[in-house]
Amino acid sequence: MGERKGVNKYYPPDFNPEKHGSLNRYHNSHPLRERARKLSQGILIIRFEMPYNIWCDGCKNHIGMGVRYNAEKKKVGNYYTTPIYRFRMKCHLCVNYIEMQTDPANCDYVIVSGAQRKEERWDMADNEQVLTTEHEKKQKLETDAMFRLEHGEADRSTLKKALPTLSHIQEAQSAWKDDFALNSMLRRRFREKKKAIQEEEERDQALQAKASLTIPLVPETEDDRKLAALLKFHTLDSYEDKQKLKRTEIISRSWFPSAPGSASSSKVSGVLKKLAQSRRTALATSPITVGDLGIVRRRSRDVPESPQHAADTPKSGEPRVPEEAAQDRPMSPGDCPPETTETPKCSRPRGQEGSRQDKPLSPAGSSQEAADTPDTRHPCNLGSSLVADYSDSESE
Repeated sequence: MGERKGVNKYYPPDFNPEKHGSLNRYHNSHPLRERARKLSQGILIIRFEMPYNIWCDGCKNHIGMGVRYNAEKKKVGNYYTTPIYRFRMKCHLCVNYIEMQTDPANCDYVIVSGAQRKEERWDMADNEQVLTTEHEKKQKLETDAMFRLEHGEADRSTLKKALPTLSHIQEAQSAWKDDFALNSMLRRRFREKKKAIQEEEERDQALQAKASLTIPLVPETEDDRKLAALLKFHTLDSYEDKQKLKRTEIISRSWFPSAPGSASSSKVSGVLKKLAQSRRTALATSPITVGDLGIVRRRSRDVPESPQHAADTPKSGEPRVPEEAAQDRPMSPGDCPPETTETPKCSRPRGQEGSRQDKPLSPAGSSQEAADTPDTRHPCNLGSSLVADYSDSESE
């Protein structure tokens, strides 16, 4: 600072080096300028740094260690030959003044007034720190040989106790000795960690794209793996249910595959299915009748009116049975007249009688006799024929 100020100084014409000696004496000023304005009172203004944390008594605010102030420094005494200095400074938050002074005996600073110390001190012996030797103890070590011997033995025992700790500290320091190896190891770990993070991000992105997720995925843990191993996913239908359903489909399928492009066969199969369904429902609900089978009794136009037909027609005094009721009523042998039941003969047309007589009799059980005499099996159907009614079916 002084060297910088000594450059390019202006010397006035009346300056005499023998008389003034220096420019400061010529201008009647001190080299420290304003800092030495109270130098006549023994006070020098210096830049003081707070040695520890304190609480101001004026504003009750906290002042941290290291805060700097312009303080008035003056000498107030001596500790042996060491001077004791006092520092007076103004708080930057209020108008209160704080005074502190040095304590050479304890190597510390003491607050005189204006503040309170934030207590953060500890015992050096409990903290296993090196204690400063007191003045009386130092004098005794210099004069008393026995005390010096005992003190040496105590120091050696302390060294043995502290030897493991000291060796551990030395090993830790030696580990950090090779800077290149440490840097290489650190960079290798960083590359491995970076590669693992990149692979994990790629897996997460693939999973998000597969599941169409937009939420961020958290890292996988060991508990998540255990929980996922305990979960078991299965379908709603078991294997047995699927097999049962498949068998049902096969059973309900038609045995005769329909030819492609044949509409008539599909319609016939539809009609047969309807008949089968109606027959099943009729069997389940009521006994089978002629009307349920779709058979309608119609009178034959070719056969003349026979006595049996005359007997079937009701008289004027008897109630007339509706034709639909007669068709729906099941047939039984009792419904036939007695003469028809006894003599299974039916009237035939005159033209057919002659042909019947001219033809020779075929042996019993032949198919021709069964075809020529159909009325012998159903004596009740004389003068009428059974015709299947397909009016409900789909017409092409």
